[in-house]
Amino acid sequence: MSVDKDMNVLIVDDYKTMLRIIKNLLGQLGFKNVDEATDGTMALELLKGKNYGLIISDWNMEPMTGLELLKTIRGSNDNCKSVPFIMITAESKTENVIAAREAGVNNYIVKPFNAETLKQKMTSVLGEF
Repeated sequence: MSVDKDMNVLIVDDYKTMLRIIKNLLGQLGFKNVDEATDGTMALELLKGKNYGLIISDWNMEPMTGLELLKTIRGSNDNCKSVPFIMITAESKTENVIAAREAGVNNYIVKPFNAETLKQKMTSVLGEF
């Protein structure tokens, strides 16, 4: 089954420049239906109103971190519980990777990254596109 490039993608980052970069990279990969949230709380509100095929979130945000967002989503009983989740962070510490894995992350990207890295991580989560 091929990946639906028309699916809704939610990107979450408190740094607007990073949101723009990720959105542009997704656009280069053919994904145009991209919504943005500037923190985990805003992301949860968006998740209530729309179905997403992928969530890409930064780790370090206030007031709700990407890890807290991930744990909230994975602990929920609604249809967003199983949405593929890719965490982006500047931290490559082993304990962070382990914490994200234990919380149910599907993949992990360390900044800085490019379109090829993003595509590889997305392919590992969604399949070839």
